[in-house]
Amino acid sequence: MDILDRTPVLEGQEPAGKKSDREKARKGRKARKARKKKDHGKIYLAVSHVVNSRYVSNTFIQTAIIAFFLMLVIEGFGHKSPIGGVLFLVQNPFAFLLNMIIIYATLSIAWLFRRRLFFFLLISTLWLILGIANGIILLYRMTPFTTADLQIIDMGLDILPNYLSTFQIVLLIISFVLVIILFALIFLLVPKRHTRLNYKRIGCAILLSCFLLSGSWLVGVKANWVGTYFQNLWDAYSNYGVPYCFINTWLNKGVNKPHGYGEKALDAIFDEAERGSITSAGSADFPNIVFLQLESFIDPSEIEWLEFSAEPVPYFKELKENYSSGYLTVPVVGGGTANTEFEVMSGMSMKYFGPGEYPYKSVLKKKTCETMAYDLKNLGYATHAIHNHRGAFYDRNKVFKNLGFDDFTSLEYMSYVSKTPKGYATDDVLLGEIIGALESTQEKDYIYTITVQGHGEYPSRRLIDNPRVSVLNPKDSKQRNALEYYTQQVEEMDDFLRGLTEELQAMGEKVVLVLYGDHLPGLGTADSDMKSGSTFKTEYVIWSNFEMEKEDKDLYAYQLSAELQRRIGMRAGTMTIFHQDKQGESNYQEMLQLLQYDMLYGDRYVYRAMFGNADPFKPTEMRMGYKPIVISEIVEMAGQYYISGEGFTPYSKVSIDGRILDTVYAGPTVLKLQEKVAPSDVEKMKVSQVEKYNSVLSTTE
Repeated sequence: MDILDRTPVLEGQEPAGKKSDREKARKGRKARKARKKKDHGKIYLAVSHVVNSRYVSNTFIQTAIIAFFLMLVIEGFGHKSPIGGVLFLVQNPFAFLLNMIIIYATLSIAWLFRRRLFFFLLISTLWLILGIANGIILLYRMTPFTTADLQIIDMGLDILPNYLSTFQIVLLIISFVLVIILFALIFLLVPKRHTRLNYKRIGCAILLSCFLLSGSWLVGVKANWVGTYFQNLWDAYSNYGVPYCFINTWLNKGVNKPHGYGEKALDAIFDEAERGSITSAGSADFPNIVFLQLESFIDPSEIEWLEFSAEPVPYFKELKENYSSGYLTVPVVGGGTANTEFEVMSGMSMKYFGPGEYPYKSVLKKKTCETMAYDLKNLGYATHAIHNHRGAFYDRNKVFKNLGFDDFTSLEYMSYVSKTPKGYATDDVLLGEIIGALESTQEKDYIYTITVQGHGEYPSRRLIDNPRVSVLNPKDSKQRNALEYYTQQVEEMDDFLRGLTEELQAMGEKVVLVLYGDHLPGLGTADSDMKSGSTFKTEYVIWSNFEMEKEDKDLYAYQLSAELQRRIGMRAGTMTIFHQDKQGESNYQEMLQLLQYDMLYGDRYVYRAMFGNADPFKPTEMRMGYKPIVISEIVEMAGQYYISGEGFTPYSKVSIDGRILDTVYAGPTVLKLQEKVAPSDVEKMKVSQVEKYNSVLSTTE
């Protein structure tokens, strides 16, 4: 009988009435004293009782055995090897034990239920799903599975067809349904325990497992057997274990409050001269500024062992030779585009946020953040964001108003978009969008452009029959197909760069273009494969249509905007002044963390000092699309309505009172309504931009 089950107490008592009242009272006092000693004695007696009970030989040990084998399986998937779990146990025994205790503590919840077996299976399955999901994700990108991925599950559904075939997706859905049915049957068929549960003892046992977990966790951190800062998520998961790291990505959010945080600490960062040095002149003396963040873009020859039949990106090489350039250390590898753009826009380092965190999905959904867009708006610039992918991806359609943009042009506001074989928009469409944004205003313009063409996954099957550049030394045909597909995309992106600089060169206004790769492609490269020596380094170039001295310099992504401003004689913004003035100081990183905490989570003391206002940045009235969408006329022909106007795209839909109607896109100036509507509703017709998952991004007035 388990110690956690309730068993009859005081067996063998004689029937009432056969003993005197005094004898009964005496025996009652004795029994109560025995129970009190048994249930409420000293801790060592309780522990001794548990250890010496039969339960140790079943439920406790069974739970430990389940946790042990779950760890072997989870780490096997995490290390992409059948023996990965065993190797992890041998190489990192304490980390293995800590992760096993984490699983054990969660499994102990099953002790609370009479259908104990069912809940053991349920919790075990959830851990297996975590391990399998992590293994699958690592096959397609170079960063492991984190809780942030659960926040962007809508994005995962969006790009899932680019990673899995239709058959695989259907198989995944069927498997999911079958698992649910299986668990429903198990719940109905697995018998409940007939004995009553002793919840006091169960609670004590669960608390004991929690104390064991917290103690092991603290010892592990103190002894540096596991870490709390994950500079490289892949290395952390490999060294510290999947369960431990996954839970850290859940518990560790935002920027930790630095020791000594306060108004005095913030005032000490900038002196009086620096506080008064923010550029206040108008934009007449400064150029238009275009940032171009290139999805997964690198010079493929940066991979040491690769050989090609021709130069994949000849124009990019030419740019590096003739304009300021260098390596750019970014915070992500193989994915996580939004975190690189956040560093570049804001001057903040992802190092001080939680592991795997996306600020776009956390603090930036509810708070403004000083960025170069805000700082340039104060100088009279018009600020634009452009992206040839879904506007709702990473919630950019909601977040960019908190980053200082006047308008955001996403894929839903673009016409004549061609696609890659994997279904992503090609980058050539951005040429017209960038030039159009520059010409749309009388002011100087700041344009932040995010491309998508180079996005993975890179197919192992052959999708390009006659690539212009062939890989000469692949390991096998699958690698050849993936590399040649990727090379084809970056070659086309290189052509786009040539066309863009030619257009900008011909403009009558001064323009500076900052272009860089957001992260390395997910090709499974290691640090030793890269000429830079790191998978976290891409390259950047600063191009201009006016004379600028070439100055090569390696940078971090969060320093790039400040460096660009230095090159053009600008000091717009708190972080700009900080990076321009403080890089050489010994406490540079400590001050950076202090500023980030103060700006996003603290009392914004620095803004009181710099601007005389703790809240100088308000959300913008951001428009979707820099070009207005206009209805000029609604015409009825043969019982159908045609809407003529300007700015229509394939994502334009006729709507009435928020209801989206069946609409045919006939061109940038004509929409055809497929539904019957009452004549009285015609004057209510509007045009809405509707993204692929039916979210309405904007509607005409």
